[in-house]
Amino acid sequence: MVALVNTEAGRSRTGDDELVTVQQLGDLLNRYIYTGRIDRDQAELDAVRQARARLRDTWTLDRDAMVEVVNRMLREANASPYLARHDDLDWHIHATDPDAPLAERIRVEAALALIDVIRTNETHRLRVCGADDCGGIFVDLSRNGSKRFCSVRCGNRMNMVAFRARKAES
Repeated sequence: MVALVNTEAGRSRTGDDELVTVQQLGDLLNRYIYTGRIDRDQAELDAVRQARARLRDTWTLDRDAMVEVVNRMLREANASPYLARHDDLDWHIHATDPDAPLAERIRVEAALALIDVIRTNETHRLRVCGADDCGGIFVDLSRNGSKRFCSVRCGNRMNMVAFRARKAES
C-alpha cells in the first residue's frame, strides 16, 4: 500500500508520477507480488491509479472515519476472508477471488491490513513525511513511534537544512 501510494507525483523518489505506463505497473508488480489475474492493460492501470488515490485519501483519516472507508471497500468487493497457501507462501488471508480485478484485490488487501491497524488502535503510526518537500507516506514501526520522515534521505536532507540554518544564525 505504501509503495503504491508513494508512486504518486510529489511522493515518489523522483518527484514524478511513477505509475503512468502499463510497464511501470508491471515493474511495481515485479517488486510487490500479487497472485491471481493481472491483465497488464490500460484499463487495469487506470483502475490501480484510482485505487492509489483512494488509499492515499484513507491514510490520514481519523480512526472512526477510516473504519467507514475500510468497511465500504470490503462491502464493495463482497469480500469474504479465507485462508490460502500458494507458491512459496505459508497460510495467509485472501478475501477476493483470484480472478477479481487487480485494483479490487489491492483495495481489499489494504483494507485487511488497515483492520489490524485500527483494531490495535495504532492509526497514529500511519504518517505523512515531515520533510518540507515530500508528501511520501510511511508506517512508523519505531519502538517509541517517533519517526518523522519516510526515508533516511528525507531525514538527512531536513537535518542538513536545520544544521545550515543554525550555522547561519551563529
